[in-house]
Amino acid sequence: MNSPVYDIVKSLIHIEKSSKTPIYIQITQQLINAIQRGYLQEGSVLPGTRKFGELLSINRNTAVAVYDELASQGWVAIVPNKGTFVLIPEKKTVAIRGTTQSLEHLNTYPKIAGFRFQSSFNLASTEEFSACNYVINDGQPDLRLHPTYQFSRWYSATMKRGSLISKWDQIQEHSYNYFSKQLCNYLNATRGFHIKPHNILSTRSTEMSLYIVSRLLVQTNDVVLVGDLSHYKSNMIFQQAGAIIKTVPVDAHGMDVDYIEQHFTKNSIRCVYVCTHRQYPTTVSLSAERRLKLLQLAKAYGFAIIEDDFDYDFQFDGSAKLPMASADGQGVVVYLGRLGQSFFPGFQIGFVVAPENIINEAKNYLQIVDKQGDLIQKQMLAELISEGEIHRLIKKNIAIYKKRRDLLCTSLETYFSSCARWLIPSGGLAVWLQFQPDIPLVKLAEKAKKHDLLLPKTILYQSKNLCAIRFGFGHLNEEDMAIVVKKLKKAYNDIFN
Repeated sequence: MNSPVYDIVKSLIHIEKSSKTPIYIQITQQLINAIQRGYLQEGSVLPGTRKFGELLSINRNTAVAVYDELASQGWVAIVPNKGTFVLIPEKKTVAIRGTTQSLEHLNTYPKIAGFRFQSSFNLASTEEFSACNYVINDGQPDLRLHPTYQFSRWYSATMKRGSLISKWDQIQEHSYNYFSKQLCNYLNATRGFHIKPHNILSTRSTEMSLYIVSRLLVQTNDVVLVGDLSHYKSNMIFQQAGAIIKTVPVDAHGMDVDYIEQHFTKNSIRCVYVCTHRQYPTTVSLSAERRLKLLQLAKAYGFAIIEDDFDYDFQFDGSAKLPMASADGQGVVVYLGRLGQSFFPGFQIGFVVAPENIINEAKNYLQIVDKQGDLIQKQMLAELISEGEIHRLIKKNIAIYKKRRDLLCTSLETYFSSCARWLIPSGGLAVWLQFQPDIPLVKLAEKAKKHDLLLPKTILYQSKNLCAIRFGFGHLNEEDMAIVVKKLKKAYNDIFN
């Protein structure tokens, strides 16, 4: 009769020859799984390598490699002239006895939790996955412009800084670090601020910044005002915080501040979320008159202003308007920004500028989820600012993106002049393209897929009075741009065929 161990081995080991994982590793992992779950008890004798190879139809050398790997990890003891015995390594794992599981379920993991939990509809992913080779996004930068070689040198040099070791795992910083000082210098020079390190908090992203700020400002059923067309991610964050979102009309001059004064009363609003520089998704700028009135209204009505300046660096024509926060003398504005948008995501940061007591409280939230952040990243960015490299990189990329904007508008004029209208934005990485007459945008997206072009649902805006897409161009080079616009026109024509 065969040993019970033979039957277990034949039943639980499944080899996938098409897998990139080496066969001996596949087998080793499954044997460890069987030991953990109690199918192979401590002291069990495994088949000899020759017999093991026959059971699984593998080469004996592969069987030897399996046993050597198990022995090196402490799962078996190989005793010469006696055999290979199963061990339970101390302090490595706790045996999980699958008393209700059959052998065919050994290599699976439960799909459904065995306990209740609260799911969040507000945070449902908006990501779309497609096999299309071309995509129109909402205005993301081109990561191909990231200076990989230079960054590898800078990053390597930064990692060798002896001063970083002393900063690692510090419980508390007694003085503001080099990065915070350099970031303040950069923002004061580029955005007209007069801030000090205690007015700023750096995070991993603008989304993290907004999430922390929402936790500080918003409680359940607080009213948050956003534009009637607003950033879907910010809306998700506010809803998750329990806010009641109410919309304010947006026109060619930005958010209608008079509407706020006419339809709301003192202490009825918790905060107003606004993109003053380039409103998302329409790209319009909040006029100087409305900026001043919104600041006055915030003081009179007792609400906070969250100013999201997500693409300040991408200004092509003229000078960028200074943030509303730079003119805030009452402490009513919380400013959100981003640094390093043309870099790989791992080198980008978000930041919050606000009164000192707000920053101190925000740090309490941040230390829960990201105690120190990436010290190497911060050190490197600080040096890029100090040496002027970041200014040079931004200036270089602006010239490239301006050329791409002009190319897109020229292509749109060629293919869509009779059926759409748009304004040439003074900055940013997207064009607000409005179709006239209206067309079904969902159908346009379906037709575009047939031409190998993805139009994500997050760039489609359709209502009774609106039919538009936010056409991001930053990630498209000259060749891509020509192909994408032609494919979009083909999809448009297909709607009527």
